[in-house]
Amino acid sequence: MLLLGLLLMAATAAFTGLVIADNISGGPNYSVSVLGNHIATMNTLAAFLAGLALALIFCLGLAMLSTGGALMRRRRSNLRAARNEAAGAAAERDAMAARRRQDATAPYQGVDDGTGGASRAEPVGTGRHGGTRHRRHLFGH
Repeated sequence: MLLLGLLLMAATAAFTGLVIADNISGGPNYSVSVLGNHIATMNTLAAFLAGLALALIFCLGLAMLSTGGALMRRRRSNLRAARNEAAGAAAERDAMAARRRQDATAPYQGVDDGTGGASRAEPVGTGRHGGTRHRRHLFGH
């Protein structure tokens, strides 16, 4: 859309410039020629309406150019937000993996189950239902 708007604006401006440069003669009827080719013979009203049409086409190209630029900015900002969110999720994932590695290598101690002795081993710092993975107790160790 951006490229099409730019192309439309450039073509309109080039055509208008060529028509003006090739048709400087005066009189009630104007013979419009572009690059040596006769296109039409116009009176004053027809020349005014042709200029109006060219101005509207130029404005359409300008509108397409600005809309394309706005879409590109919006797409770029959405992509930037998605990248930031993905980076945050990756950082959170890495932090969680580091915590799991730390919990897996933490020293074990016996947990008192109220009988006065240590009945099973759990990582240091976790409660009975701490949410961490419990290792199987090996008797005699």
